[in-house]
Amino acid sequence: MTDNHLSELRFDTLDIHDDLRRGIADAGFEFCTPIQANTLPIALKGHDVAGQAQTGTGKTAAFLIAAYQKILTGLAADNGADEGKQRQPKIFILAPTRELAIQIANDAEVLGKHTGLKIALAYGGTGYEQQRRTIEGGIDLLIGTPGRIIDYYKQGVFKLDEVDVVILDEADRMFDLGFIKDIRYLLRKLPAPEKRLNMLFSATLSQRVMELAYEHMNEPELIRIEPDKITADRVRQAIFFPSNEDKMPLLVGLIREMGSGRIMVFVNMKRDAEKVEDYLKANGIDAQAISGDVPQKKRLSMLMRFQSGELAVLIGTDVASRGLHIPDVQYVINYDLPQDCEDYVHRIGRTARAGAAGDAISFGCETYAVALPEIEEFIGHKIPVANYDPALLPELIKPPYRPRKPRSGGSGRKSAGGGRRPPNRRPRSG
Repeated sequence: MTDNHLSELRFDTLDIHDDLRRGIADAGFEFCTPIQANTLPIALKGHDVAGQAQTGTGKTAAFLIAAYQKILTGLAADNGADEGKQRQPKIFILAPTRELAIQIANDAEVLGKHTGLKIALAYGGTGYEQQRRTIEGGIDLLIGTPGRIIDYYKQGVFKLDEVDVVILDEADRMFDLGFIKDIRYLLRKLPAPEKRLNMLFSATLSQRVMELAYEHMNEPELIRIEPDKITADRVRQAIFFPSNEDKMPLLVGLIREMGSGRIMVFVNMKRDAEKVEDYLKANGIDAQAISGDVPQKKRLSMLMRFQSGELAVLIGTDVASRGLHIPDVQYVINYDLPQDCEDYVHRIGRTARAGAAGDAISFGCETYAVALPEIEEFIGHKIPVANYDPALLPELIKPPYRPRKPRSGGSGRKSAGGGRRPPNRRPRSG
């Protein structure tokens, strides 16, 4: 890892509680990243922040440090006045996916190790009773996804009237996954915006994200760390222009050449992720596709295998892969060019985390090459063109037929904010 992604601001120059300072040292942090250097001085003074930052730039530590400092300062002022009372959440963090919620909790454990503050997770798919018992036992930080949070809240498992810090992470994906009514439902249950510290982070501060910020925050200061300055400058990019028929042989050939490095392959649709997985497996490459309907235990096992290097290739769509904290990804392959230029930057940022360099290879095929001009305009430069010889592409073994799962009938489940979910809305990940 290199240090050229860091700012000149040192953590030990910030006004931070000693117990929190020890956690920062445990995490090995010395200098702030740009998003930390720009947001921490503001949030530590108690002012709201709406920040634009990509995954892997240190935003989780930024909002956790500010949140811990706010609570530790308040506890010192209270001097144990609420001792004996069941502890209700003081810090409330909402994330769009289970994996992101888990990663935030892991980082919170490290940074808050010496504070004595208790952390709880609430996310769907597993651990219903265990999560409930932990929350009922009294907590200081509640981290989770909207669906499970609302479930417990309506049952009276916890209250939200003592929350002092509210954090929305990956706010743009909250919209993409259909959570916005649930988010607004929960935010209305909290103390008034001026009575709490509010922090919102998003890969893009779009108009809809800013409307949410101004509606539920107290005059937030906007901090934009441009994504192309964070990722694209450190990634060695290249694009091939294969025919649709050549895409799969080219993919297999490239992965064989790459060897043992961690490889993430992005596609635009879930069914294509399954197709790529089937072909790679049939041709001797250990690969798995991650999607929202994979059981939680299997998803976690898949991620652990990938992080350990046991699993060679992880395949996913933008929705399924957003918020996953996966260090040391050497290669990103855009099997399909994304139709949203911002998703391109997010994808290639998977291989340029924490200042490291990486390689991103894209396929400008007949179907998706139309997206290339907008992507290049967004990142500010042309992507270098790479060539291949079709005669040298490997002959592939065709995978066995995979029966398609029948679509389940819609249950018409209503969101907490009222109204039925549209039939074409993406399924919830939380």
